[in-house]
Amino acid sequence: MSDPRETFRGLLAERGIAVAERQLEQFEIYYRELVEWNEKMNLTGITEKEQVYIKHFYDSISLSFFHPLDDVRSIADIGSGAGFPSIPLKIAFPHLRVTIVDSLQKRIGFLRHLVEQLGVTDVDCVHARAEDAARLAEHRDRYDIVTARAVARLNVLSEFCLPFVRPQGVFIAMKGSDPGEELKEAAFAFKELGGAVEADFAFELPMEQSGRHVIVVRKTKATPGKYPRKAGVPLKMPLLGAR
Repeated sequence: MSDPRETFRGLLAERGIAVAERQLEQFEIYYRELVEWNEKMNLTGITEKEQVYIKHFYDSISLSFFHPLDDVRSIADIGSGAGFPSIPLKIAFPHLRVTIVDSLQKRIGFLRHLVEQLGVTDVDCVHARAEDAARLAEHRDRYDIVTARAVARLNVLSEFCLPFVRPQGVFIAMKGSDPGEELKEAAFAFKELGGAVEADFAFELPMEQSGRHVIVVRKTKATPGKYPRKAGVPLKMPLLGAR
């Protein structure tokens, strides 16, 4: 049976991404820590090695297939959970300065431990609600890329993420199924928050051919100061515009 690590490395090479031995070792540490901590707390429903390498690691790095990261300095990952997509991106592109925002202290505890085990620097794990962190001067309008992976519907995600994006930076949403309906629903939110959809890239994960979408939203103007609204409000009352 083929080694999932070598399969993973080969698939990335097909996309022009070279993974050195040290990086492969870091992905292996990530896998071990994820499975071990998952026994104590709910981090993922996917623990089989081949599946983790494709559905978590490769899927996370797929952001870079459609938005090159060589000239990107800073990235924020909102509602990161077990560190997807930001930690795989950090391993593959070590120059990135990464900020992870998550509302659950236990997950932040796992991520801080993971960062230490991986031996990476320039990763800041912030325990906060996105709506609160986005109002702090050190995070607002600051990041080249702000991303989230299937956390909520786009009209909600945009209110969580766009306030963090610097002017002319991008919010990149990583979605599974066809997001056409969500994109229509989020049109008002994008406009209200200062974003404009630049692209919706569709591709399939290798091996299992499940559909994925990478949606790029450019921040064309400053997000009004009233956004994000108080913690919990975006989920309860998404920005929908006139009906």
